[in-house]
Amino acid sequence: MQGIQRRIVYISLYEGIAIVAASAGLALMTDAGLGHSGVLAVAASVIAVIWNLVFNWLFERWESRQAVRGRSVRRRIAHAIGFEGGLIAFLVPMFAWGLGVSLWQALVMDLGLVVFFLVYTFVFNWAFDRAFGLPASATGECQPA
Repeated sequence: MQGIQRRIVYISLYEGIAIVAASAGLALMTDAGLGHSGVLAVAASVIAVIWNLVFNWLFERWESRQAVRGRSVRRRIAHAIGFEGGLIAFLVPMFAWGLGVSLWQALVMDLGLVVFFLVYTFVFNWAFDRAFGLPASATGECQPA
């Protein structure tokens, strides 16, 4: 599976699991109920989907130009850190506003989620690639754009 179909399946599976996990995590870390946390998790998911599309497009463009093919542990770690680092910049202000906490408190809460999501992103990507195969950018089957 390649191209837009791959991205749609990837994002749907990734974000569906992420909404459930983030709702529970935010509810456990705050006094906000599961409903309020769920709304924030859905908003975070929308932001994450947009960031996911942009980040993965950029990553795969970069990856297609690399001499070494495949997705090593090092490349997977770089992918997870890059994605989550960008997401922090978008989500911390939203969590501060949505939960009525300081940016510092929101950052600390988000870092708790980041630890979970770093592991989740790494494992999910590995499992997704095993289930659906590597994208063309990692196998050398496409030319750089």
